[in-house]
Amino acid sequence: MTPKGVLLREAFRSKGILKIVGAHNGLGAKLIERHGFDGVWASGLEISSAYGLPDANILTMTENLDAARAINEATALPVICDCDTGYGNASNVKHMVKRYEAAGLAAVVIEDKIFPKVNSFVPGRQALAAVEEFVGRIRAAKEAQQEPHLMVFARVEALIAGWGMEEALQRAHAYLDAGADGIVIHSKTPGPEEVFTFAKRLGRNAPLVAIPTTYYRVTAAELEQAGFKMVIYANQGLRASIRAVETTLEAIQGTGTTEGIEGKIATLQEVFDLQGMKAMKEDEKKFSGGMNVQAVIPAARDHQFQPDLQELLKAKPLCMLEVGGKTILQRQLDALHSVGITDTLVIGGHLHERIRGEGARVLYNPHYDKTHCAHSILFAGEQLKGKTVVAYSDILFDRQILARLLGSPHAVTLVIDRAYQALPRREKALDLVAVEGPAVSSGSPRRLDLDVYKPIRHIGKRSLGVPPTHEFIGMAFLREEGLDALKRAWAEARVKFNGKPFYEARSVEEADFTDLIRYLLDGGFEVFGMEIDHGWSEIHSRDDVERAEAHFRRGASVLAEKASATA
Repeated sequence: MTPKGVLLREAFRSKGILKIVGAHNGLGAKLIERHGFDGVWASGLEISSAYGLPDANILTMTENLDAARAINEATALPVICDCDTGYGNASNVKHMVKRYEAAGLAAVVIEDKIFPKVNSFVPGRQALAAVEEFVGRIRAAKEAQQEPHLMVFARVEALIAGWGMEEALQRAHAYLDAGADGIVIHSKTPGPEEVFTFAKRLGRNAPLVAIPTTYYRVTAAELEQAGFKMVIYANQGLRASIRAVETTLEAIQGTGTTEGIEGKIATLQEVFDLQGMKAMKEDEKKFSGGMNVQAVIPAARDHQFQPDLQELLKAKPLCMLEVGGKTILQRQLDALHSVGITDTLVIGGHLHERIRGEGARVLYNPHYDKTHCAHSILFAGEQLKGKTVVAYSDILFDRQILARLLGSPHAVTLVIDRAYQALPRREKALDLVAVEGPAVSSGSPRRLDLDVYKPIRHIGKRSLGVPPTHEFIGMAFLREEGLDALKRAWAEARVKFNGKPFYEARSVEEADFTDLIRYLLDGGFEVFGMEIDHGWSEIHSRDDVERAEAHFRRGASVLAEKASATA
């Protein structure tokens, strides 16, 4: 995928004046894209307004970045970010640029005011930074870039502050000399003459940007003729939505019904279209093969045998442990639902009455204290039929892994991770796997071979007799023939190994899922592994919980739709 900074640079070279519109969330970005604009302005004013706060550097850089990231992920258009003053001095600017670049944003705009700033159209304080200090911020921004794609624009506020045209021109030249990729010239006059004069006198071959909030009668064509390469309509969407919502709410309050406004507001179908509901439904059909898929989650064991989790699990089973504001089980169910799996059986035992999850059916295994994973999975008996996903109750995983797993053509497919060799050793015994062919070096480039299925030759927690190549993560996909084979193997094993050790288990009733897979392999049944490299986590210690918490804290903003963009 072409970096969005590259798209923006190419647009400057190949198009006339670029028309950019402000947004504060992904929905606004989708509307802007739908109407054919060239990019989105992640505006500080709109984002602050969405929080119900003044545009005065009250929000943190992280909060603004979260909103910009959500906007960016909702659209194919390049996103230009209002980064106020850079959130501090040159060191803050360097940090900011690294974070915005890593998020895939096309451009950042920083203004030459003193931190904290206030919106340019608020009367009173509009203090400017010294030229030398702001030049340092520009140089720091360019030095912080890892790739050449990101564009860094300097926003000149001298006309806003009343310091005059000569000051504005002097500053613009200094910022371009310091490496700025373009200049945003800001003005609050009611006509465009001031910015036209600036453009004419600047005489530099660099993108020049106008924000015609007060001189709104000017056309894009007139700005282009005057030498501008971009126009930002920074806050009109926000202002329009406020007026429209006010009118709608007044009508509902006044009449006590929505009948009079239904024809004036968007239909639910329009909302679904903007959300991408059709594409989601197509994904459900694609990944489920047009057939029902169920899931089974064995969650019967008492995990208090893991010492440093005892305090956290005093009154709940492990699957109900909250990580990042949701239980492990609910996060698993969310991933399952995202690929169209809505029928999930949770096999409970220890504190089974406390297991809750949206769309999950809980079956109680009364023998949970004497049986292990294989027994729990097969406990559902006749309720297990058709295509089935097995997921251990102590794992978190990317939905991409699950979605790709459903595409496996094989009867039995296990998800296997080759990255375990490079990770710190863990307390629990790992479910090790050896696949057919040479082992992959842990020093090989990181990748995700989700379309490659490899025959499994050995699996177990102890010596395999051959060098292990992967770790089984606790997730499997069974097609109908695979599920039938597993059921037959379980029935045979319970008779054949009655009262005897079963592979690595003391008895067949205490068998793990991996023991049952070994029985399948020894019977000549083919089992395949879908190789991954990271993308999942198991929860077996407080360290695991803390790592997962940190992950969801970092990612929460990406999922949350945040607020409004600036002028």
